[in-house]
Amino acid sequence: MTTCLGYGAIEAHAPLKPLSFERRALRDDDVAIEIAYCGVCHSDMHYVHNDWNSTRFPCVPGHEIVGQVSAVGPAVTRYKVGDRVAVGCLVDSCQQCAACEAHEEPHCSQGMTPTYNGLDRISGEVTYGGYSQHLVVREQFVLRVPEALDSRFTGPLLCAGITVWTPLREHGAGPGTRLAVVGLGGLGHMVVKLGVALGAEVTVITTSPGKAEDARALGAHHVLLSTDPQAMKGAASSFDLILDTIPRTHNVNPYLMLLGRHGKLVLVGALEPLEPIHGALLAINNRSIAGSLIGGLTQTQELLDFCAEHQVLPSCEMIDIQDINTAFERMERNDVKYRFVIDMASLKGV
Repeated sequence: MTTCLGYGAIEAHAPLKPLSFERRALRDDDVAIEIAYCGVCHSDMHYVHNDWNSTRFPCVPGHEIVGQVSAVGPAVTRYKVGDRVAVGCLVDSCQQCAACEAHEEPHCSQGMTPTYNGLDRISGEVTYGGYSQHLVVREQFVLRVPEALDSRFTGPLLCAGITVWTPLREHGAGPGTRLAVVGLGGLGHMVVKLGVALGAEVTVITTSPGKAEDARALGAHHVLLSTDPQAMKGAASSFDLILDTIPRTHNVNPYLMLLGRHGKLVLVGALEPLEPIHGALLAINNRSIAGSLIGGLTQTQELLDFCAEHQVLPSCEMIDIQDINTAFERMERNDVKYRFVIDMASLKGV
């Protein structure tokens, strides 16, 4: 085992502070990674606050990890010391069930092992994430970072990026698709960038007139104000696919009315009960509503390769690890455009 320095919380709502903990010794199929950058996700804040009543303390968050291979186990064949690699939201699964065999590891029938706040499948130890110096991960759950991708901006692709890439691909977004996204935050801005790169006609649906300029600067073709009844009425039945990024309970009925024939509304934000849905809005136009989590390893690698080829990068603000508590406060105020990324070199100053 090796000692690792990171930032974590020892109880709910406690500020993150330096913590030392143990990383496991390399197993035969393990890859050790020195972490260079780690993105900051809203779920990091939820776990630190124990908003879902499932946090194992101490909690060291971070599942948007980019770094360099520092050592490999004797059975590792895909990576060598010095390779640039990434790790996303999961670090293990059973690898035997139908979901795993279909490269849909997040839906593993035995439950995936999350990068942090999970339990190691072999030792039962709590997993700790990327707000730290280094990481040990099973080879199958390590991703290759293409040469053309800037490491500084790769991390958010592993969560925000794959969260929206999965439904975009599964529902066929591309040339001729009338695509809309509800909300222009960390997830929403990636829908715009990826949707445009895929060739779709992209509309941002927002409550804020002030976001229209930002939406168009990101590449959106249109902006629809959901607070404007006439504009919403005029947009009825006009979209093929809508990705809803709102992270809390809300009324989806106004967005269902915007879907054309066989249109789909996909929830990628809210992980809690919704307000009642009017069945007639689904029956009319044969609309449907779906949910989407993240994506499997194959799909995430596809995303990284696509973003490298098309130079699709999230809009990020770089911070030092010492500023993480301020970053959490700003996230609660929606005061970030559009993702924070921690330069883990700053941990050396702790």
